[in-house]
Amino acid sequence: MARQLRAEQTRTTIITAAAELFDRRGYDSTSLSDIVEQAQVTKGALYFHFAAKEDLAHTIMEMQSRASRQLAKEMDSRGYSSLEALIRTTFGLARMAAEGPIPRAGLRLATGGVDVRPPLTHPFTEWLDITSRRLMGAVKDGDVHPDLDVDAVAHSLVGFFVGTRVVGRSLEHVALQPRRIAEMWHLMIRALVPVPRRARYLSLATRLEREIEAG
Repeated sequence: MARQLRAEQTRTTIITAAAELFDRRGYDSTSLSDIVEQAQVTKGALYFHFAAKEDLAHTIMEMQSRASRQLAKEMDSRGYSSLEALIRTTFGLARMAAEGPIPRAGLRLATGGVDVRPPLTHPFTEWLDITSRRLMGAVKDGDVHPDLDVDAVAHSLVGFFVGTRVVGRSLEHVALQPRRIAEMWHLMIRALVPVPRRARYLSLATRLEREIEAG
């Protein structure tokens, strides 16, 4: 049992080290030797758990995907309106990125450097599906304009969300991500939500930003 626990701890250490380097340097600029040094393990320990760098990358992407699906499921279970659930999901993803390297690395890997292989679904495909379903629910709830082009808005929202992180990675600290997500929603809410319902959702976006920043 103790040996199994040590093996799991070593595996976690390797994954975390790889995620930190993939997030900071990118997949192509990170070598297995870099990961060994960052994790402070032997190459033998790394190869015991992962046959190649690509396997590490896919493990990180799978972990991020699982966490994203769990977050979306949690929002579904809380009885929020479709639009509120969508807004809370994006802030939840921002919170996860601020708290740990695996969500950040997963997003960076998804934007280039690694081909997503089955059975893993590309994270952006999952996010588009979640966003489209929530927007269709918001149309039924009357929280967005009834003539909304759901597919177009879903693509715009996912692109906006991913873009804030890609740009932010080069220009600013990840701690500013909640601010950027709030800015995104203040723009989108004004474009999508009928005037009588805007105040509720604008207030929600501001409150969620402050909650994350307060920590």
